Amino acid sequence: MMKHKWNFGFVWLGMGKGSISSSGSENRDAYLQLSVTVLAAFCHVLEIAASNDMVSKIPLVLEVLSTEPGSAVLEECYEFLYLVSTASEDGIMTFYTSGGMNMLASHMSIFPDGSHQMELSMKLVQLILNKLSLEIINQDYVPELSKIVAAITRQFAVLHNAVKFDALHLLSAILASKYSAPLYDSLRVLPEKDLPNYMRDGIAAILQNRVAPTEKLQALILADSMMTIFGERWLIGHINLPGVKEPIPADRCLVLVLEQSRVEVAVLLNELAQLKDEASKRSSAPAETIVSKKRDVAIAFSLLEKIISLISNASENEGDIIDENTFMKVIKGLNETIGVVLEYLQDAKEHGQRKGDDLLASVRIIGSYLAETPVACKEKVRELLEYMLSIEGEDEPSPFYSICFLLPLLCQMTMEIEGCIALISCGGHISKEQLRIPLDDSTLVNLLKALAYWTEGINDPSTIMMASSICALLFDFTSEKALLKHPNFDVSTLDSLSRLIARSLASWGQGMSDAAKSEMDLLEIVTQGYSQWVDRFPRVRETVER
Repeated sequence: MMKHKWNFGFVWLGMGKGSISSSGSENRDAYLQLSVTVLAAFCHVLEIAASNDMVSKIPLVLEVLSTEPGSAVLEECYEFLYLVSTASEDGIMTFYTSGGMNMLASHMSIFPDGSHQMELSMKLVQLILNKLSLEIINQDYVPELSKIVAAITRQFAVLHNAVKFDALHLLSAILASKYSAPLYDSLRVLPEKDLPNYMRDGIAAILQNRVAPTEKLQALILADSMMTIFGERWLIGHINLPGVKEPIPADRCLVLVLEQSRVEVAVLLNELAQLKDEASKRSSAPAETIVSKKRDVAIAFSLLEKIISLISNASENEGDIIDENTFMKVIKGLNETIGVVLEYLQDAKEHGQRKGDDLLASVRIIGSYLAETPVACKEKVRELLEYMLSIEGEDEPSPFYSICFLLPLLCQMTMEIEGCIALISCGGHISKEQLRIPLDDSTLVNLLKALAYWTEGINDPSTIMMASSICALLFDFTSEKALLKHPNFDVSTLDSLSRLIARSLASWGQGMSDAAKSEMDLLEIVTQGYSQWVDRFPRVRETVER
């Protein structure tokens, strides 16, 4: 009897779609709604919803939705699609391959906020994410996915119930994926221009309220994604929050993201230090937990680095909309957090740890901040300088990226006598004639590669001059022929360094800019060095004389 009833529902559904006379149009809608309602009711029984008969009707229901987008049958259709898609893997795959993403993209943008249809749509999106890799979805449906993200973002901003958190979880899963680069590009050109504002509203609401730490971390993930997509200035903008009538400062989101990032760094680094200590005593590490903590702290570091960039640019632009009190609060907060990171490195040093992506990330954030404010945490930095230069990433055979990250700081330090003294403490005062053995080839190559990596695409005259002066001094230890024989040094790196030297020498002579005049001492190092080793570097000569 049950089998007969749901087959009868299919007959009704087919009849509802067919062509009928105009006199019967009212009856058609009634038949259609009744048939889908009956089907949806039967699908509350799991065995029925998972049956091949029901799965096979998914394309038909999608067709009904495409031809009857505004009809009363819409909610019943979504109920049916959700129940059948949930009941079996075949259900959600049939939904996806039959154009379900197209339907969601077209409908979600017009559904009323908080409606049952919107909730069911979001649940269907979650089912698709559970079944398919975002790599596949981004290959198949980037434009559609961007529209879906925009619709979910609005729910994240305007709703203040459980659906808000559903939206948060969906958005963080989609935007944090390593396969989301095409989606980022699509979101930048999306016609719906309110997405950045909606996201800012939603994130601010999460961060300033009492919610679970996991939710706050997911809000930070979204903030990091937004700055990757729209730039650091996304943090600055007006916020609309429920129940708040007074105007909210445009830099409120900046403060909220900074404070929560600082909390995450302090908590996660402390937990990581404890986990590592426990692992060393047990001779076995809780690998998954440590990896998870490292991943989370990387998110907080990424946010702090973007905030550093924002503050650096703001300090150079008069009339910026960051309030002066906020600016000072941010600087104070960053100083304190950098101090926490330095303490973490101090603990790692005392435990003999020199290898790890968390240590390398710590060096990176320190290098980024101190390149802008070299006087911050001066004593602690100089105490740990030699150790930081020795840190390696998980996959590095020797230190390289740590040198890259600290080069701007080193260049700033050596412009003062105290900074030179700090480098002398690492053995930098020994002249090459006094060295008992030649400078290690690998160290030399790593330094030169770091200079090439650091300066590629940089236009700041001070940075160019500092880097080229170091390069000129290092070239005096070797030759082009010797470098190209090294397995870790190639022509592209040499070409990059050649362009670096050429750019610095191009500023010499009449018509020098004020920026070049301020770097005369470094420019003299480059010109004198060039005259001494140019015969050993024909490729550099060719680039300079071109």
